[in-house]
Amino acid sequence: MDLAALLDRIADDVAPEIGRGAVADYIPALARVEPRQFGMAVAEVDGGVHGVGDWEVPFSIQSMSKVFTLALTLSHGDGVWARVGREPSGNPFNSLVQLENEDGIPRNPFINAGALVVTDELAHHGDAAEKLLRFFRDESGRPDIAIDAEVAASEAGHADRNRALAYFMASYRNMRHPVPAVLDQYVRQCSIAMNCGDVARSAVFLARHGLRNDGSRLLGLSGAKRVNAVMLTCGTYDAAGEFAYRVGLPGKSGVGGGIVAIVPGRCAVCVWSPGLDARGNSVAGVAALDRFTTLTGWSIF
Repeated sequence: MDLAALLDRIADDVAPEIGRGAVADYIPALARVEPRQFGMAVAEVDGGVHGVGDWEVPFSIQSMSKVFTLALTLSHGDGVWARVGREPSGNPFNSLVQLENEDGIPRNPFINAGALVVTDELAHHGDAAEKLLRFFRDESGRPDIAIDAEVAASEAGHADRNRALAYFMASYRNMRHPVPAVLDQYVRQCSIAMNCGDVARSAVFLARHGLRNDGSRLLGLSGAKRVNAVMLTCGTYDAAGEFAYRVGLPGKSGVGGGIVAIVPGRCAVCVWSPGLDARGNSVAGVAALDRFTTLTGWSIF
């Protein structure tokens, strides 16, 4: 399949969707991002990478980071599952209500409360954000990948809801490290800036069933399968069912406008366009992934 030509066609097909939606305005640094941008990249399991549009423009990965933090945590064992569930939430990603009803155990690792627990678990093995940064640099081959200091400061200054979630879980003894330290690591990991090619290269280990780009194993076969399964059911906030229906791939979105998706055995795909729908997912990004699976016939179903 000529993936370069395919990406060109997808970019043409979704052009009317680019700029639709609204950028994330609750983080001031993200509110200033130009919405009429679009990039898409595919990293194949054999190492080939193809891109279109603004695929080399760095953006804030935000909640896409949660996939990689979860994978790094699971590489040390599966103890985190005693602290966080694996079920879809059906509520906003920063909801306190569900957390109270379930005694401080987050519904899944991709809502904010669950991601804070995963970060707290990874912190047993060092600074979570620094571990994630090293992983991205190694997998992408880009040693200059860094945390966007402006986004991190902006996000830290508007983190009252996340702070409340973390302290609430601490009251149920579901936080092991001091809340300020966990919040700092969480904010920094979400503020890493990468482009679509970087993200796709970094995610292709999930298409290779746990094997990294250097051939070493990050996760076993079952571990990679389980990360992909949670991505499918929980990866796009409270629109996971609609995403599975339209796209049919494990995916994880972020309010920076990025979505990463996995085609097991074939490739990882990253698409970025900052305009978000009401549920926090990129409008043009979802449309592009819909076209990708339609044109290739690649899905997990």
